[in-house]
Amino acid sequence: MASIKNWDNNTWLSSKNYIKSFSEFLIQNTKLNSKSKILDIGCGRGKISGNLYSELKLISRPIGIDIVNHKDKDKRIKFKKSNGLNFLKKNKKFFELILIKQTIHLLKMREIIELIKLCKKYLKPDGVIAVLTLDPYKNEIPTFKLMNDKLKKSLNRDKKIITLLKKNNRACKVKKYNYKVKILKLKYVQMINNKYISILLNFNLNQIQQGINEINLNFKKEIIFNDKLQCIIISKND
Repeated sequence: MASIKNWDNNTWLSSKNYIKSFSEFLIQNTKLNSKSKILDIGCGRGKISGNLYSELKLISRPIGIDIVNHKDKDKRIKFKKSNGLNFLKKNKKFFELILIKQTIHLLKMREIIELIKLCKKYLKPDGVIAVLTLDPYKNEIPTFKLMNDKLKKSLNRDKKIITLLKKNNRACKVKKYNYKVKILKLKYVQMINNKYISILLNFNLNQIQQGINEINLNFKKEIIFNDKLQCIIISKND
């Protein structure tokens, strides 16, 4: 699985406003309460699950798993260095929420099927799996030409993943999350240089620099766009 070290590091994804907004979205679309147990697969630094711990006054700290053990991870979660499949194969706990946010595209299709099957096994009766991907139909992520080509391919695969999830979980619900981003171009260029999104991981230094030049040429000092996600909510009996 590819490793993304900067996707939630000092970006809008780590801002207090984003974390609060996204946490509210999850609370509105689940039945979480103070007794709920949460598993966050691909948790990054665990800020969202940590915020849910505080907002809901959870009795149990959320479990966050990721293949990268960040030094600045949120102290409100129980962190496990692992991937979803390996963790769940050894797991004996049950959860009200299993969160898979913008990481499922890193798996092969057969791994996705296996992961969701295992997630269902460890859901409590009223629990849900929340799988989030970039909205593949109305995406507004600022890009340069080569990045845009890669993004289109990635979004086409996201469409296939969403179709697969709907086919295998016919009673699932689809919700949309939207967050308005205002970011200085200088900051966004830094994010590109840090390869904040998986489609940039295999770009070499020349490709990144050429892309930064295009961003500087084509965008104003402040970049404004909507970060749009699709959320597939899957219940135990779907």
